[in-house]
Amino acid sequence: MNVESSAIRQTSHSTPLPSLSNIVVTTLKYGSLLLGCAVMIVPLLFIFLGSFKNTQEFYSTPVFSLPNSFLNLQNYSEAFTDGLMVQGFVNTSIILFFSCTGTILIGTMTAYVLSRFNFRLNALISSLFLLAALIPGVSTQVATFQIISGLGLFNKIGSNIILNLGTDVISVYIFLQFLNGIPRELDEAALIDGASFLGVYWRVILPLLTPAIATVLIIRGVAIYNDFYTPFLYMPAKGLGTISTSLFRFIGPFNAHWEVICAGIVITIMPTLIIFIFLQKYIYNGLTSGAVNR
Repeated sequence: MNVESSAIRQTSHSTPLPSLSNIVVTTLKYGSLLLGCAVMIVPLLFIFLGSFKNTQEFYSTPVFSLPNSFLNLQNYSEAFTDGLMVQGFVNTSIILFFSCTGTILIGTMTAYVLSRFNFRLNALISSLFLLAALIPGVSTQVATFQIISGLGLFNKIGSNIILNLGTDVISVYIFLQFLNGIPRELDEAALIDGASFLGVYWRVILPLLTPAIATVLIIRGVAIYNDFYTPFLYMPAKGLGTISTSLFRFIGPFNAHWEVICAGIVITIMPTLIIFIFLQKYIYNGLTSGAVNR
């Protein structure tokens, strides 16, 4: 009995009680996380509930009150028909396909050259990419608009494709991190076997960059999908709207159909939400593995 009691006393003394400072830090940590979740979820909850309300119900009931019926799909129907959201999805898909394909090819080629070839302007070009990331895009819109107009691409879907083809600095640096982890011996072995530099890029480097490509596709694709400024400025014609600019049709000079806008926002969010749920592991794995040499 004495041995057992002494063992119990030793066990109780070996597990110190949490101090007051640790309790405060833990409370602040999880409290800030809950606050951040609330900031993100509360607006989405308001939009979701508002999308099922009619006009009178939307303005006469409390913000977070439940709609009379969750089967009221009139707002969704109006968003599809009057907002031309089907055409917006088609235009957005075309822009996404060509823009993401061009971004992947240009970005991987640029990273391949900067990582594998030592030439005099290598450091200068890398610095210029970093400098370009620091320049606000709005400050160059006047010159960009004049170039697009001079090329005859204003009010054409090609204007958005060309503007999104510009190599994204973040994409280049993600590819560079992955390339720095790929042994150069693979390149040398392929060159000894008779492959050209283009063959090394296409048959060796590009397949090994698959995780980075998946990461860039998701990050870049979401950015293009949510872009409102570029299609609104360069494609103002009614039939050339994207999924983001389609919602703007319900805002007029005298009134805004907020219940229909809420339905359109829900329709817009659903594709990206579903894609993110199924592909989120590629985002996290790509960002983390690209930062560590393998």
